Amino acid sequence: MLEVRDVRVRYGAGEALRGVSFRVEAGEIVAVLGANGAGKSTILRAVSALVPVAAGRIAFQGRDLTLVPAEKIVRLGVTHCPEGRRIFPECSARENLEMGGYTLRSRAALRDNLERVFHYFPRLRERSRQAAATLSGGEQQMLGVGRALMSSPRLLLLDEPSLGLAPVLVNQIFEIIRRINRDGVTILLVEQNAFEALQISQRGYILEAGSVILSGASAELLKDPRVAEAYLGLARDPRCSR
Repeated sequence: MLEVRDVRVRYGAGEALRGVSFRVEAGEIVAVLGANGAGKSTILRAVSALVPVAAGRIAFQGRDLTLVPAEKIVRLGVTHCPEGRRIFPECSARENLEMGGYTLRSRAALRDNLERVFHYFPRLRERSRQAAATLSGGEQQMLGVGRALMSSPRLLLLDEPSLGLAPVLVNQIFEIIRRINRDGVTILLVEQNAFEALQISQRGYILEAGSVILSGASAELLKDPRVAEAYLGLARDPRCSR
């Protein structure tokens, strides 16, 4: 479904991605792991055209996305839920969700997708008229994911969905990610909580200093001593992965 080949991204004189290659097959959850500054979020920004690609190729369902603008990428079926929620604080929860569905062609489709989001996140139905700024951190994270789902994506890019959440909410958000995937949405997941990410994904890629240093089946990465030493000692307890 998604193929990233030899992609390089530069911020000024520095190189954030150094020839990164990976793939995501339809129906998978693929995890991208690494320390802060490794280039994880930059991968998602490059796929969704929020940063320019200096070299390499990004293809979605065989179509080259390298020069496609961000708005058109959403219409092709790729939606990005960024780190830090990035909600519209003065708008209501419902208004935030409706803005996520701006590509939909009918009010019926908008209503259907709202019901779908409320099915995953019943709390958002209860809070639908509240200003987004008044929601709890967990509710705001649900709102960010829900807004990304409003455009009916084929591929969902999730950037640190567990960041800043209490342990009980971490478990809840990962279970919802599983459900979204089971319902047919392919997911590329960037996470610092390596243990939880590898538990729900089929494959994983480890980034270090803008390069992929390790990849494989998630079950095998969980057993790899290099991964365990670098990431899993803290990530086993979600409270320690912040």
